[in-house]
Amino acid sequence: MSATRVVVTGLGTTSPVGGDVPTTWAALLAGKSGVRPLTEEWAEQLPVKIAARVAVEPTEVLERVKARRLDRTAQFALVAGMEAWADSGLDQGGVEPERLGVAMATGIGGVQTLLDQYDNLIHKGPRRVSPLSVPMLMPNAPAANLSLYVGARAAVNTPVSACASGNEGIALAIDQIRLGRADVVLAGGTEAAIHPLPMAAFAQMMALSKNEGDPTTVSRPWDVARDGFVLGEGASVLVLESEEHAKARGAKIYAEVLGAGITADAHDIAQPDPSGQGGSRAMTLAMRESGLEPADIVHINAHATSTPLGDIAEGLMIHAVLGSAADRVVVTSTKSMTGHLLGGAGALESIATILALHDRVVPPTINLDDRDPEVDLDIATKPRDLPAGDIAAMNNSFGFGGANVAVAFGSYA
Repeated sequence: MSATRVVVTGLGTTSPVGGDVPTTWAALLAGKSGVRPLTEEWAEQLPVKIAARVAVEPTEVLERVKARRLDRTAQFALVAGMEAWADSGLDQGGVEPERLGVAMATGIGGVQTLLDQYDNLIHKGPRRVSPLSVPMLMPNAPAANLSLYVGARAAVNTPVSACASGNEGIALAIDQIRLGRADVVLAGGTEAAIHPLPMAAFAQMMALSKNEGDPTTVSRPWDVARDGFVLGEGASVLVLESEEHAKARGAKIYAEVLGAGITADAHDIAQPDPSGQGGSRAMTLAMRESGLEPADIVHINAHATSTPLGDIAEGLMIHAVLGSAADRVVVTSTKSMTGHLLGGAGALESIATILALHDRVVPPTINLDDRDPEVDLDIATKPRDLPAGDIAAMNNSFGFGGANVAVAFGSYA
């Protein structure tokens, strides 16, 4: 029996370059950076004073009372989920609550609530700690609040796999639908870690760029001058649905989710396996599950964070998996514009991959002025058209702990 076909019927995001999907997609195609200086007083003491904050604050979208009861991660998830839900048309009905699930990932969770409430405890005493602290800081708060909003009564899950979390949420949603546990799943990822402690910690790891030039030029995947990633924030949500269910209700369909591959390196808690075997296996498994051959892949939205070693390793992975077909695959890194959203990265980049297939155009990688000679890829530095017909693309995500997730998407006529 053939696997259930899974399609994308709704998209939502709040990102560093736009407050919703249309503005985000337009900004990506235009090569607009969302990186800017941090203006808070606490940033003055940090070695890194830039980040990619969301373009539109969630308090401009959510009711004030509601927003105050949510950590920033959950605020982002709800804003993105509300857009995706309306975009799918399911806000008007069409799915039984018991057949509706959520797979909303995060890499770190409610760290801002945790740290802020700890400050209250230390400086003001235990009675000043908010009684809402636990339901705000728990990692599954974004998924739970999104489930409350849409009334989801199937599984409500929170994958946590560092920077691979968003893609793992999508992979889990595919499984839930194919296993018959749900007809519709809201899947994605969220992160809100622009706070002095996480930023200081990433800086101490030498993971963040310390370039003090124009902030919009600092995130530069594959460029010889790259020296680390720029921290971003935001959330993205995809409405995934069985093709049968989507067609029965006359839903619009953006693309098909063909399959996913999930692997682990078992090498180091922070450093990827230098051989790249784990990432290569994830890509290979995603293609195998999708029934794809190397020649079927026309585009890859790479993980490429702008780190010296990681960008080179991913290029080697792509060649190892696709062989000679890698030479004609158009590759891009939208992190050059959005920064790195950690647990929210895979979902945002999956939306970019889906829209690239849907609109037949790949957004550029900006700031690639002098490509590293060790990177042998066809990298789009301007918007690049994709061919007509049935085409497929892939989105890669790799994270601390050795997590690797690749998701394959196909165009849908």
